[in-house]
Amino acid sequence: MNKYYWLIPILPLLGAAFNGLLGKRAGKGAVTFVGLGVVLGSLVLATSAFFTMKGMPDHRLALTYGEWMATGTLSVPFGLVIDSLSGTMMLIVTGIGFLIHLYSVGYMHGDEGYARFFSYLNLFVFFMLTLIMGSSLPLMFVGWEGVGLCSYLLIGYYYETDFAPQAGLKAFLTNRVGDLGVSIGMLVLFAAFGTLTISDILTQSGHLAPEVGFGVLTFATLMLFVGATGKSAQLPLYLWLPDAMAGPTPVSALIHAATMVTSGIYMICRLAPVFTLAPITMTVVAWVGAATALFAATIGLFQRDIKKVLAYSTVSQLGYMFLGLGAAGFAAGFFHVFTHAWFKALLFLGAGSVIHAMHHEQDLFKMGGLKTKTKITFLTMVAGTVAIMGFPGTSGFFSKDEILYLAYLKSPALWVIGVIGACCTSFYMWRLMALTFWGEPRDHHAYEHAHESPLTMTVPLMVLAVGSLLWGFWGVPEAFGGHFRIGEWLNSALTYGQTHGAHGHHEGPAVLLALISTTLGLLFGFLGWSKYKDGPAWELAFATKFPFVHNLLLNKYFVDEGVELYLLRPIRWFGNVLWKLFDVIIIDGVGVNLPGALARVFGDFTALFQTGRVRNYALSMALGAAVLLYVFLK
Repeated sequence: MNKYYWLIPILPLLGAAFNGLLGKRAGKGAVTFVGLGVVLGSLVLATSAFFTMKGMPDHRLALTYGEWMATGTLSVPFGLVIDSLSGTMMLIVTGIGFLIHLYSVGYMHGDEGYARFFSYLNLFVFFMLTLIMGSSLPLMFVGWEGVGLCSYLLIGYYYETDFAPQAGLKAFLTNRVGDLGVSIGMLVLFAAFGTLTISDILTQSGHLAPEVGFGVLTFATLMLFVGATGKSAQLPLYLWLPDAMAGPTPVSALIHAATMVTSGIYMICRLAPVFTLAPITMTVVAWVGAATALFAATIGLFQRDIKKVLAYSTVSQLGYMFLGLGAAGFAAGFFHVFTHAWFKALLFLGAGSVIHAMHHEQDLFKMGGLKTKTKITFLTMVAGTVAIMGFPGTSGFFSKDEILYLAYLKSPALWVIGVIGACCTSFYMWRLMALTFWGEPRDHHAYEHAHESPLTMTVPLMVLAVGSLLWGFWGVPEAFGGHFRIGEWLNSALTYGQTHGAHGHHEGPAVLLALISTTLGLLFGFLGWSKYKDGPAWELAFATKFPFVHNLLLNKYFVDEGVELYLLRPIRWFGNVLWKLFDVIIIDGVGVNLPGALARVFGDFTALFQTGRVRNYALSMALGAAVLLYVFLK
């Protein structure tokens, strides 16, 4: 069956083509069947490929379908690689992607662009699978660029509005900055290793020692990390992700949970042996991740839009993943990718269920009392909330505390920053839950018409809730009596081509650190719930007493306004200068309009002599002859 595994990415591409070209004529039934069927087919094949790969001694299945590019010393195969890393990621993308597709059937049921929406979703899955499975950096880059294109299409889905196209364009342009970094990093790696095939790069890197100081690999990995900051929304290229909420809620879940935003983490894990050769880059990755985690978590404290709270939560959680990677915990960082995919998809889809129940109302201050109206949504979102806050025994507990432990081993300051961010996470998530489900309804009209979502929406919520609670046991750290099995599972991929295995267990106060961070998280979660369970009165009082702090956080540190004032406005001004000076005056004026004006003047002057009278022409000929005689006889 190995020869059919190329269909894993191709099936969603075929679904995108069908729904995009024929879906409107075929009808919603056909669109639903094809849109869900192709992703389900990819999931089945991905599962088969996963177990085939698992049965191999080195947990690696390389499939080559010929040569893609060949010029000079460069030879790039057209191939796919399925190993413990890409195989797990395939299951995340196709599995959770299928649940999001299923959820979309109910959420987008009455939308006129139903076929177009599913075409975009299928195309997104195709490019994400291409990114994951590509055996070379160029093929990975095709998927990398493709998910950027699809994010533009999905975020700007409501193109009739003003905000959605602007948000899509913002995501597209921000990611172009990061993509330039990836391009430069690829070129430098080719110069250093003479190949762009990932396995060859990793094999050669196994014979190198870590760089001392700033070297070629440090520069290459830093450039790749710039690309990761764009795709995975780290400081300073995070600005596009909160605005991605302009798209439909399933889009938010797809982009924020298991696909696009994890591309940067996946790329670094894929090239983990190269990054470990650049200690400077690893330190930069850790500190940028920690700063992003804390920065975004504080912004989430007072946001009123339910999806904006979750958006900044995603930025913060991505920061934790990079913190883990920078602390040389590639398995820990990827484990958080895995657990985050479950509980963040659950929270976004749960928020969509709330918005659906409230007739598209997203303001937390206008909700309240919904736990009796939307019981399934309420219970599943509780599961997602306890997971993201790191409640003991849930998936988020194990992945988060493993990262914090590794951060402590790298620098206690990183651990402190991570714990503060985790406390903020607990606070704003229970604030969200309290304002949404507890207290008295603050919009009685919307509350009276509120209802539970259909099964196509609630079944994915229940599946995701179970995963959010239980999947953490795949990575129980050794300090808690486990074996961190996901680390053992990923080891062959994360150390491919290396002469050494994974780093051994580090001794440290892991249990004490987890006890401190978990206790503080629970206290701040209870504080968030207790302050908001009766409504937003406490926050309004806080805003009155500390207006500067409240406005600073509510307005997201005014970063967007600062970027507009100090970056975008000067660029627009300079662009207008170039437009008016070079385009209007020089190109249009001198280059185009001036020759035309001269031609008109010369034509008008010549027309003065075209009178139509024979005697005038005869006189002109005589004068001309006289001038010629004078010239030649002089």
